[in-house]
Amino acid sequence: MGYEENRPYKPFYGFVMIYRYFRQKWMQRQHARTLQGLSKEQLRDIGLTQDDLSRWK
Repeated sequence: MGYEENRPYKPFYGFVMIYRYFRQKWMQRQHARTLQGLSKEQLRDIGLTQDDLSRWK
C-alpha cells in the first residue's frame, strides 16, 4: 500500500473550511470598523481615503 492509501479520511474538513470563511469575513468587518474610526489625516498617513473605505461596504 502506498502513502495515499493509508491516509485517514478528513470528515471535518468541510467544517474547517466554513469556519475559516466566516472567520475571514468577521476579521474584514473588524478591520473596516477600525479604519472607519480613523480621521482623514490618519487615513492619509497609511495611504487610504474615505472613498477607499466606502468600497469595502
